[in-house]
Amino acid sequence: MRIGVPKEIKVHEYRVGMTPEGVKELIDDHHQVRVESGAGIGAGFPDATYRDVGAVVTTRDDVFNSEMIVKVKEPQPEEYNFFKRGQILFTYLHLAADAPQAQALIDKGVTAIAYETVTASGGALPLLVPMSEVAGRMSVQVAANCLQQANGGRGVLLGGVPGVAPANVVILGGGVAGTHAATIALGMGADVSIVDKSLPRLRELAARFNGRLKTLYSTASAIESLVSAADVVIGAVLIPGATAPKLVTREMVSKMQKGSVLVDIAIDQGGCFATSHPTTHADPTYIVDGVIHYCVTNIPGAVPRTSTMALTNATLPYVKKLAALGVTRALLEDVHLANGLNVYRGEITHPAVAESLGVRYSPFQAAA
Repeated sequence: MRIGVPKEIKVHEYRVGMTPEGVKELIDDHHQVRVESGAGIGAGFPDATYRDVGAVVTTRDDVFNSEMIVKVKEPQPEEYNFFKRGQILFTYLHLAADAPQAQALIDKGVTAIAYETVTASGGALPLLVPMSEVAGRMSVQVAANCLQQANGGRGVLLGGVPGVAPANVVILGGGVAGTHAATIALGMGADVSIVDKSLPRLRELAARFNGRLKTLYSTASAIESLVSAADVVIGAVLIPGATAPKLVTREMVSKMQKGSVLVDIAIDQGGCFATSHPTTHADPTYIVDGVIHYCVTNIPGAVPRTSTMALTNATLPYVKKLAALGVTRALLEDVHLANGLNVYRGEITHPAVAESLGVRYSPFQAAA
C-alpha cells in the first residue's frame, strides 16, 4: 500500500504522524511510504532520517496521492481539496464539535478513521491514551505558569511553601488525562480534588494515591462548591465520540476567584466549560470575568518529540493492519478498529458522532 505522511499545518503543531522508526516498519513490510519534506523537523526528525529508512521525501501533492494518509490532527480547511474518494484517513478527527470538517469528509467520500474512537477490550481508548497522558501532565504545567502574576494569575505557587497553603486544584474527570493531571499536581505539592461519576473509578484513584487525592462524586452542587474555591480547574471529561458536557456554567465562572485558571483539555470535543472556546499555542489564553482560560486544542503539540514517539507506538499496529489487509477486511476482522470508523462512503458511521452532529447514523457493516 502507498502510505502518505503530510506535514501538519495547524497553528504551532509540530508533531508528525509517524516517526522514522515507524516508517521503517512499514517499509520492511513492503509498503511504500511518502513523507512530505519538512514534516518531521519540528519533532526532531529531519528529512534525512526518513530517507535513511527508505521513505520517499517529496511534495505535499505527491504525499496526498497515497491510498492511506496518516496524520496527527484533523484536516484543516485548506487541506480538504487534497483528499480523494475512497482514500483512508487515519488521524484524530473530533468530528462531534466540527460539522464543517465532517461534511467535507462526507463530500469527498473519504474513509475516515478517528484515533479517539478506536477501542480496546473493557472500553479503553488505546490511541487516545498517549496524548491524554501528555495533555494531562502538561495541563498542570501550563496552569502553574498561568497562576504567576506576571501572566495575569493570582500569584499563587502551586505547591506552596512551609507555612503557606498550596494551590487548590480541581480536576473534572478521573480518566487517563485527569489521572495524569492529578499525578503531576500532587507531585508539585498542590491540594488536589478529583470529580467523577464512577464510584469504582473514584475508589481506584483513592487507593492509587494512598488517600492524598480527595475524591468526590460528580454532581452540579459539588462542582459549583469546588470551583468557587479553586485556584485551578482542569477539565478532563470525555464521552467517546460525543460533544463534551458543559460541567462548569457561566455563573460558576463568574463566582471564581479573580486570577484563577481554567484549563480545558476537553476543548477538542467542544469543551466542558460554558465559557470555553478554542485557542492556539500562538495565543493560548483569554480572560472571562477575571478568570484565565487556557483552551489550546493541541496541547501535546508543545512537546512534539515526546508526543510523536508516544503516538507512533500506539498507532503503528493499526496502520500495519490497515496496510496489510486493506480497509474493509481490517475493519471487518477487528471490531475495535471498526469502532474508530467515523465516515465511510459518504455516511457517518459512529453513533455518538452522528447524534452530536444531528445526522443519520449508518452502521459500517450495513455498507460494507
